Amino acid sequence: MKKIALLSVALLLMLACTAVAPDVVYNFDEAADFSRFRTYKWVSMRDAPSIDDLRDKQIKDAVDVELARKGLNKTDAENADLYLGYQLGIGTETQITSYKTNWGYGPGWAGGTWHRSVGGMTTGQFSTLYFGQLALDMYDSKNHSLAWRGIASKTIDPKAKPDKQQKNLGKAVATLLKNYPPPPPKAESGCMGPVTGTVDSVLFRTPLLDSPRIGKPQPCEIWVIFAVITMP
Repeated sequence: MKKIALLSVALLLMLACTAVAPDVVYNFDEAADFSRFRTYKWVSMRDAPSIDDLRDKQIKDAVDVELARKGLNKTDAENADLYLGYQLGIGTETQITSYKTNWGYGPGWAGGTWHRSVGGMTTGQFSTLYFGQLALDMYDSKNHSLAWRGIASKTIDPKAKPDKQQKNLGKAVATLLKNYPPPPPKAESGCMGPVTGTVDSVLFRTPLLDSPRIGKPQPCEIWVIFAVITMP
């Protein structure tokens, strides 16, 4: 038998750098049971910058539409399963706050490792919002802990017409909430053409650029497939 070693490098398999869609990252409490969350109520975030009533309504309406599609019901009751709050980056930099000082991260919070809506992971604390970014928090009201947080960019454009602003906001919120509830972990796999023989392969994915600041060009990635083919 003869062994043939192949090294294939696929560049620019995912061009997140030039993506037109809103940039989104999210994180969640891996110990939370998201199946039990059926209702939610809106709450105000502590020390969050205030915005005008019209924009506040537009944000909440956009979120309500997406969550209704997922079977969640809005309520004003204190015993709602989730407490929802948001913050909007309306200045140069805005520090992300919490609902209450004693409502912290859940026990299964993934720390500085965040998910991207386009797939893959990124690292960073994401404690600062930049202009046009929207942070949406979902708190487990029973455990007083943060269950899910997502951050989307390109949610506001003061130069755009009102109808365009609403369209951009709706698109950003829809992209953000595609990631709720969190998907189960998926095993990564590669793709190769048909071969004759036994194939042993290892797939590596390497981010070239990695920055915790979304709204800026996002990482391109290189996929490297190393295969050893044993020919008959």
